[in-house]
Amino acid sequence: MQISAIARERRHTLLFLDEIRPFSPVHLDTEVDMSGVLAHREEHRDERRLSVVTYVLHAAARVLAAHPEANAAIRGRLRPRVARYGEVAGKVTLDKRIGGRRVVVSAVLPDLQRAELPDIQYQLERYRDGDPVSMPEFAPMLLLQRLPGPIARAAYHRAVRSLVRHPRFFGTFAVTSLGHRAVDGFHSVGGTTLTFGIGRITDRAVVRDGEVTGAPVMRLNLTFDHRVIDGAEAADVLTEVKDLLEGYSAEKEKETA
Repeated sequence: MQISAIARERRHTLLFLDEIRPFSPVHLDTEVDMSGVLAHREEHRDERRLSVVTYVLHAAARVLAAHPEANAAIRGRLRPRVARYGEVAGKVTLDKRIGGRRVVVSAVLPDLQRAELPDIQYQLERYRDGDPVSMPEFAPMLLLQRLPGPIARAAYHRAVRSLVRHPRFFGTFAVTSLGHRAVDGFHSVGGTTLTFGIGRITDRAVVRDGEVTGAPVMRLNLTFDHRVIDGAEAADVLTEVKDLLEGYSAEKEKETA
C-alpha cells in the first residue's frame, strides 16, 4: 500500500467540490432522437465538424434565455440571495493532462444566447486542442496549484462566492459529456443551477407513426438545484431542450434558407 498527498494538479477540483456542498440536487432524464442532429451534422461536415456538445450548448442556451428563473445562481444559507442573469454562459468540462497527470478542467463560453453553431464549435475546439499551461483562461487554476493549501482555499472561495462574478467562473449552466465512452447516462453537479449530462448515442427501438423502428438515441440527463427552481420549471427546460435537439434537420434548414 502506498499513501501520498493529493496531487496539486487536482486541487482546483477539491476546492470546487467543497464549494458546492450546499447544492440540493434533483435529477431528471430523457431520451433524445438524434436523427435530425446527425443529419444536420452530416450536411455541414465539409464546413466544420460539429460536436454533440455544441448542439446541446446551442439548444440549452436558447431555452435558458427564455427561462430567466433557471438562468440563475444562489448564494448564502442564513440569508440566501438569488441572481438572475441576462447573459447565458455555458460551462464545459475537459479531460486534460497537467504535469503528466490526467485531470478535469472547465471552460466557460460566454453569451451563448447569441452564438451560432460554428461559433460555439470554434470556442470548444480552442479549449479542446489548447494546452492549459499556456492558455490565459487557465492561469487562475494554475496559480491555485502553486499556492500553499490554506491560501489557495481562501483565494478560491473569495473569487467564486460573488454572485456578480458567478457567470465568469461557473457559467449560468453546465454541460458535461461521457458520450465518447460506453456510458448511457449520468448525472453531475457543475456548480450551476442546471447541469446537463450527455451519454452516448446508440441505436434503440422507437415508435414512429405507430411502427417500431430503429433510431440513434441519446440519453440526456439534467441535475438541477432545488434551492433555485422547482421540478416543473426544470422539466419544462429539459423538454424544450429535447424538442430543439429533435428539431434539427438538414432538410428543414434548406427549406428556410
